[in-house]
Amino acid sequence: MHIPDGYLSPVTCAATYAIAVPLWAIGLRKVKMVLDEESLPFVASLTALSFIIMMFNIPIPGGTSGHAVGAVLLAILFGPWVSFISVSLALLIQALLFGDGGITTFAANSLGMAGAGAFGGYYLHKLFKRYRFAPFIAGWGGIVLSSFVIALLLGIQPLIAIDTKGKPLYFPFDLVTTVVALAGAHMLFFGIIEGVFTQLGYRFLLKIEPKLAKKRTTV
Repeated sequence: MHIPDGYLSPVTCAATYAIAVPLWAIGLRKVKMVLDEESLPFVASLTALSFIIMMFNIPIPGGTSGHAVGAVLLAILFGPWVSFISVSLALLIQALLFGDGGITTFAANSLGMAGAGAFGGYYLHKLFKRYRFAPFIAGWGGIVLSSFVIALLLGIQPLIAIDTKGKPLYFPFDLVTTVVALAGAHMLFFGIIEGVFTQLGYRFLLKIEPKLAKKRTTV
């Protein structure tokens, strides 16, 4: 789902940064309130794991790729703001060191993969927490929501950035194509992987460290 440089118009990039910057500021304050000596190693380890699994990009039709993220597991254990900041940091390192995702599109990638996934998955887990497979539902729903946001940002480019002949200046595929390709692939494949990862990871971490259940935070 990483959007490279050159795929989004300057207007889109500026708008996503205008939204993301104040959210990052709020998130950093939230992180300082939540993390302590006990939770920090878990957050750091899960952030590193998210970094690794996002590096395994699988090309899909529609000009982009798909992969698991790991944002939802962080969100349901430590709150969506911690997840948002942690996954955003992983995305920044990937963009700077590996060229996986762009610098101009960093805010867009963060809002999609880190923000939408974390908050969407967190509230889905709260909604279904009485059920045994709530983490799976949250993981699946969170990454599918992320894919919709990324698909939307890509798919609107032919509508907002064209030359005098009507040719797209940036990402060339329309919204229908991006939603079907990107969101469809995550609903049918990557979402299942994310759901299984979230379910197993959640159960395993609570088994080895039951205190994590008491450290879960609200927004």
